[in-house]
Amino acid sequence: MSEDPRSPGDNTGLQGVLALPEFRKLWLGQIFSQLADKFYIVLMVFLIAQYWAGATPPEGGALVEAAGAFNLSIEGRAQWITLLATGIYVANTIPAMVLGLVAGVWADRWRKREVMVASNGIRAGLALLTPLCLLDGPHWLGLSWGYWALLVITFLESVLTQFFAPAEQAAIPMLVPTRQLLAANSLYQATSMAATIVGFALGDPILRGLKYGLWALGIANGEFALLPLCYGLAALSIAWIRVEETPQRSHDENIWREISEGLEVLKQRPTVRSAMLQLVLLYSLLAALYVLAISLASAIRQLGPTQFGTLLAMSGIGLALGAVAVAQIGHRFNRRRLASAGLGTIAWSLVLLGQLRGSLGFTLALCTVLGVGAALLAIPAQTTIQEDTPESMRGKVFGLQNNLINIALSLPLVLAGAIVSRYGLLPVLWVLAGLAVAAALLEQPWKRC
Repeated sequence: MSEDPRSPGDNTGLQGVLALPEFRKLWLGQIFSQLADKFYIVLMVFLIAQYWAGATPPEGGALVEAAGAFNLSIEGRAQWITLLATGIYVANTIPAMVLGLVAGVWADRWRKREVMVASNGIRAGLALLTPLCLLDGPHWLGLSWGYWALLVITFLESVLTQFFAPAEQAAIPMLVPTRQLLAANSLYQATSMAATIVGFALGDPILRGLKYGLWALGIANGEFALLPLCYGLAALSIAWIRVEETPQRSHDENIWREISEGLEVLKQRPTVRSAMLQLVLLYSLLAALYVLAISLASAIRQLGPTQFGTLLAMSGIGLALGAVAVAQIGHRFNRRRLASAGLGTIAWSLVLLGQLRGSLGFTLALCTVLGVGAALLAIPAQTTIQEDTPESMRGKVFGLQNNLINIALSLPLVLAGAIVSRYGLLPVLWVLAGLAVAAALLEQPWKRC
C-alpha cells in the first residue's frame, strides 16, 4: 500500500478515501478519462450531423441499400444520422465484447500505472487525428472516406479502453487499504454515473460552445480540443501516482495459459465467482431497463416514448445516492446481506413499476429506488472481487469481468424489445423481478456470517 493504515485515510467513509493522495490522483484520472469516453460518442454524433448528414439522406449507395435489405427506414435526416451513429456504436462495442480477457492478461504483465498513462496518451493522440477526417477525399459506399476513418479511430479508441479498464480496477486495491475499498468503489461508481449523466447531457452544448466560442477568437474547429484535453489531463494525473508493484512474471508464458489461470480463479474462489455472477445479472437487468424505459415512458402522459431518458437519469441519480450511502455506512453491514437487500429492492421496484405504470411521480420514484438497489448490489460485489482476487491475477479477472458485463449489456438490448412486443411489458417485468428474487434467495441472507 502507498498509505500507512494510520494515515489521514483512517476514516472508512468518502472523506477518508479522498484523503489518500495517490488514490485521489487515480480518481481525478478516472473523472477526465470517463468524461472523455462520453464526450467522444457525443462528438462523433455531432460530426455526423454537421458533415455527413445533409438535409435529406442520399438516394443511392450500398449503405442505403443494405439498410433497406434489413427493413430499416431511411426516410429523413434523423434516421440517416441514427444509421451512421449506429456504425460508431458498433465499432465502439466490438472490442469491449471480445478483447477483455486478452487485455486483462497484458494489464497484469505490465505495470498498471504505465498501462493507464499510455492508454490515455494514445487515445489523446488518436483524438487529434479526427479533424483530418473532414478533408476531401474518395467516397466508399456512398460516404466520404472520413466517416470510415472515424470508424477505425473509434475501434482503436475502444481497444485502448479495454486495456485501461482492468488496469484501473486492479490499481484501486493497490492504492487503498482493505477496510476502505468499499468507500473507494462507492466513489468509483458514483463518479462513473455522474460522468455518464454530465457527458451525455452536456456534451453537445460544450462542443458547440467550443466550436463557436473559439471561432469568434479566430480558431477554427475548436470542438476538437475537448477530447485531447480530457485524455491528456487523465494521463497527467495518473502519471503522478506513486505506487510499488510486485515484479511481473516472464512475458514468455503462453497467453492462453494465462487466460485459463484467470478462469481458474473463478473456479477456486466461490466468493469471486458469486460476485461476478451478481454483476452480470445486474447489468443484464439494467440493459433490459434501457429498453423497457421506452414502454414505461410511453404510458406516462407527461413524458411519451422520446423522454425515456428521464427515467434512466432517475435510476442514475438513485445509483449515485446509493453509492454515497454505501460509502458512508456500508462497512457496518455484511456484504451478502447488502447484496440480498439490493436484489430485493430491484425486484420490488420492477413489480411496482408494472403495477403503477402511467403515474409520473411513482415511476420516477421507483426508478430512483431501483438505482439505489443497484448500488447496494454492485459496490459490495466489486469490492469482494478486488479483495479476494490475488494481485497477480487481478488484470485477468477484471478483463473477464468487463467481457461478461459488455455481453450482459448487449444481449438484453437486442432481446428485450422483441420480447416486450410479443408478450407485453408486465410479464417481462415480473420475469426480471423473479430473477432478482431468486438471486437474492441464493445469497441465503438469513444465515449468520
